[in-house]
Amino acid sequence: MFNLRDALFAFVILAILILVARFIKQKARWIQTLYLPESVVAGFLALILGREALGALITNLGGENALFAGGLFSDSIRTVWQQSPGVFINVVFAALFLGESIPNPKQIWKKAAPQVIFGQTLAWGQYVIGILLTLFILVPVFNMNPLVGSLIEIGFEGGHGTAAGMQQTFIDLDFPEGGDLALGLATVGIVSGIITGTLLASWGRKKGHIKTFKKEGQKFSTYEGLSASEIKEKEEKIKLKRIQLNKNLLIDPLSLNFGFVGLAIGIGWLILEGLKLIESLTWGQTGLTLMIYIPLFPVALIGGIIVQITLEKIGLKELVNRRLMNNLAGLALDIVVVTALASISLQVLGTNIVPFLLLSIIGIIWNIVAFVFIAPKIIPSYWFERGICDFGQSMGVTATGILLLRMVDPDNKSGAFESFAYKQLFFEPIVGGGLFTAAAPVLINEFGSVSILLLTFVLLIVWLVLGFSFFGKDSKQARIAEKING
Repeated sequence: MFNLRDALFAFVILAILILVARFIKQKARWIQTLYLPESVVAGFLALILGREALGALITNLGGENALFAGGLFSDSIRTVWQQSPGVFINVVFAALFLGESIPNPKQIWKKAAPQVIFGQTLAWGQYVIGILLTLFILVPVFNMNPLVGSLIEIGFEGGHGTAAGMQQTFIDLDFPEGGDLALGLATVGIVSGIITGTLLASWGRKKGHIKTFKKEGQKFSTYEGLSASEIKEKEEKIKLKRIQLNKNLLIDPLSLNFGFVGLAIGIGWLILEGLKLIESLTWGQTGLTLMIYIPLFPVALIGGIIVQITLEKIGLKELVNRRLMNNLAGLALDIVVVTALASISLQVLGTNIVPFLLLSIIGIIWNIVAFVFIAPKIIPSYWFERGICDFGQSMGVTATGILLLRMVDPDNKSGAFESFAYKQLFFEPIVGGGLFTAAAPVLINEFGSVSILLLTFVLLIVWLVLGFSFFGKDSKQARIAEKING
């Protein structure tokens, strides 16, 4: 148990750890080279100074009654940290589309279709290879829980936030070690994603696959088709409308934006509770229960979309400041990452080290193979620049994808950034932390690994067929032109 004073000091310590992590990153060039976020460094620092590392070492040397035998942090601090990921991840997902202009689905599909297809291909492939590995090796050889088949997608495509948010689901499904393994995979995903992405970028330059490396052109603008004066006029109108809406409001803009986040989470909670009620009155009476295991965060994302569309309809969308929303989501995500890493059980990773390594290796291989051999066949233009975004996201988090894009197209001449952003509207609600990601362990538990393998395999084939049918011919012509032009 803990009280508010314990919570206060838990976050005070967390804040100090982030500052220390920033100092360490400035001094350690190898951390800068890997582009590891300060939150990841702070999380590892908390893990090392906690019960699992320093505490275990002191206990082995001086016994359970030795000073700092439990690490530098008290039980109440650890309890706050353990519960934080599942709470703050809701803020991250609720804020994802708040303040973003949401075009109609036809416009989005036109710009982002190839990346939607490639991103979905990566995600469903991670399920297929994970479940196959589980059926043929992890269950018969290592006696693992069949739910382990969902971990590659949760850890790699979902990242630390999703892995942390799923911890309670794994506990409810009698697979408590699943959360620790997913967090470990998320860490491997970020590091290996940056390393392999950097190597792929170097390979792409040498092979001439990066078209923006040679291309001269204007920096891509989100205000496509508008002149500089029209862009300035549009931005001024937004600023003026925001000033008018906030006039005489005795509330800080950050607090106002936080209010919209809370509203989005509240709407998501109502939707989830409604789905639970429907389940209890219908199929739940047969013993098939799914919704009670679904965490709140993917539904909070839908709540955020509903709030944003509603504000646009009533002419109040300028009340939401995207920059402040990014700050709120960024703070919440830092809290999620630090506290989740601080709560990892090293004993669980050590006990399952071989399955953990197998999951990591096969996940990395799938992503690289898909990028090198599938992306150029279903992304007609700028396949490298656009595909590297999805590759990075499939190995860690959205930020990894953006980072890799900046490596190969710093001025966004390819327009990949906008397509990548639009892609999330067709992507995040389903996989990468969406509804299916949250439901996958539950579905495996209820219907078995073979059934979900067939489902995910069919979905993988469907997305591949869509990719080759709609964009295969154009992609082939683009590759031929690329070879002709040298």
